[in-house]
Amino acid sequence: MRIAIIGQQDFGKATMEAFLNRGDEVTAVFCAPEKGRPDPLRVAAQERGLTVHQLPKLTDPNALEAMRAANADVGVMAYVTQFAPQDFVSIPRFGTIQFHPSLLPLHRGASSMSWSIILGRKQTGFSIFRPNDGLDEGPVIKMYPVKIEDEDTLGSLYFGKIFPMGVAALVEVAELVVAGKAPALAQYEPDAGYEGIIRDAETHINWANHADLIFNLIRAVNPAPGAWTTAPDGRKLFLFDCRKRIARTFSEVKGKKLGEVVAVTDAGALIHCQGGFIELQRARWDSGRKVAASELGLAAGTILGG
Repeated sequence: MRIAIIGQQDFGKATMEAFLNRGDEVTAVFCAPEKGRPDPLRVAAQERGLTVHQLPKLTDPNALEAMRAANADVGVMAYVTQFAPQDFVSIPRFGTIQFHPSLLPLHRGASSMSWSIILGRKQTGFSIFRPNDGLDEGPVIKMYPVKIEDEDTLGSLYFGKIFPMGVAALVEVAELVVAGKAPALAQYEPDAGYEGIIRDAETHINWANHADLIFNLIRAVNPAPGAWTTAPDGRKLFLFDCRKRIARTFSEVKGKKLGEVVAVTDAGALIHCQGGFIELQRARWDSGRKVAASELGLAAGTILGG
């Protein structure tokens, strides 16, 4: 197959390499201009001598010209943050397929995995679909369910499950598309939902929320961007690895304030919240490095989030 890769970062790189390792030809790579660290996809593609296009917008006439010149059988969109219009994605001989890490039409949007965990779902997955001019709204070719374990974080869900399965699925579906065995079905709109990007406001911990909700939030944004609270001096504290402990009786929480650090041991810091406690194991101050909770300098009796 002749493949045009549209994507970026490690997922785009892994997808490109999966096709190349099979002996497929990657005729062009489209990735967004970099903001900060070098893009692993762009670096790997150039190291292999592939044609790389970094265009501010895929609506640019130069993008259409570049895709036509690629003469690809299939366009493969892997971790794409740019809008790809229909006149761009329809150029490859068999059109274009796209990866999205949810079971569409659930959790359309850029933070779909985090929202699945925040909402306490026991299952998510990913979809391979035909992109249209909506956001994650195109007809679906195939979906792959993935179980969310009680202790899964965003990192373990993505890197341990969805990332490797998603790369393999893009190869599988590209083959089906070229073979004419990949009908796409319209998404069932009554079940659809869209959520925005997880940012600072969404990751702010309210210690008056139930321990279940706080635990889900912390693991939904671990390893990044991290759920956060504030110390009495105003510094932000970002929480990462943790466990929850449900309070079974009133006596367990009697006299304790919400957000109170009730104990600090070598194992971590125990923080009171509605319904129980968060056992914090790893965190960081503001822009500092992640350390064990016992190294944060928190003292028992400290009230967080006040």
